[in-house]
Amino acid sequence: MKKCNALITILLALSVISCGDDSKEKETYFSINEMILKSKYNGTEPVILQINNNKNKTIDSIVYFINNEKLNSVKGNTKFSFDLKGKKLGYQNLKALIFFSGDTISTSHRIELVADKAPALWNYDIVNTYEHDINAFTEGYEFYRDTLIESTGQNGNSYIAKVDYKTGKTIKKVALEQQYFGEGITVLNDKIYQLTWQNAIGFIYDANTMKKIKSFPYDKKVEGWGMTNDGRYIYHSDGTEKIWRMDPETQKLIDYVNVYTNDSKIKSVNELEWIEGKIYGNIWQKDAIAVVNPQTGAVEAVLDLSALRSKVTNPEAEVLNGIAYNKKTKTIFVTGKNWNKTFEIRVKQ
Repeated sequence: MKKCNALITILLALSVISCGDDSKEKETYFSINEMILKSKYNGTEPVILQINNNKNKTIDSIVYFINNEKLNSVKGNTKFSFDLKGKKLGYQNLKALIFFSGDTISTSHRIELVADKAPALWNYDIVNTYEHDINAFTEGYEFYRDTLIESTGQNGNSYIAKVDYKTGKTIKKVALEQQYFGEGITVLNDKIYQLTWQNAIGFIYDANTMKKIKSFPYDKKVEGWGMTNDGRYIYHSDGTEKIWRMDPETQKLIDYVNVYTNDSKIKSVNELEWIEGKIYGNIWQKDAIAVVNPQTGAVEAVLDLSALRSKVTNPEAEVLNGIAYNKKTKTIFVTGKNWNKTFEIRVKQ
């Protein structure tokens, strides 16, 4: 009996190995033809798909998918063409389900959708230069009426403050608890919303009294970087190429766009500001601002502010990070982490 059981075990093991080998061999039968595909598309040209039939099998039909959504099916191995209209900028996962000889095999490939135009290069004039607190590790910067609201980072030194922009002096300051690294802020409906970096928690304050109203947990596994709003929704960057749209009432992240030029994604989008229908975003470690279409994520323009760095006299000054739009003057106030200056600029398109 023991010999019989041992024989059965050996036969079953051989059967599993045989099936596994057969499955691996089948994976080599077909592949998506990369020779007729581009690695990047700008949305204006069609994507053409066809299958490499490596073992000359008789293909009955093929069903094509993009991001797990069915595109269409074709008879045999005829070419299939489609466009990327309406797709998010970023990676697109293609899959083909091939039916042949009573069997089915799937194969996949990835392409990337980029913006359809190169960003314009915008210039600017310096209108005024103001003092800025050299100790402020600036993470958020936004006007509330005629007062600047500033949020700073660093554990043990994070706070939000009302600042007199003409003098750089602090009017009122609220410190965060030691464990929190403060990040971006935005003001909506007389409330200040503030993110923290890796604590997965945000805070809401009364914009007039600066009294904390509540805290809220992030509903997705993201970091907190920049914030802005369009009067209805809040926008939240997370250190990647994503900008999320948040419901201010529930603090839930609803959707996102991927920030792309016509060449590549823009990682580490940082402090944000909503200016006349566009999102202006600092790019971490770059003295530049990307002007982003909030509906698509396409970078429509770039502001090179590297010349401002030479005007900052603090030798320990870090990256540009701080964008505040003054709606009355239609000028932009920009500063950086530990900069001793804030610059009021007017953009020239």
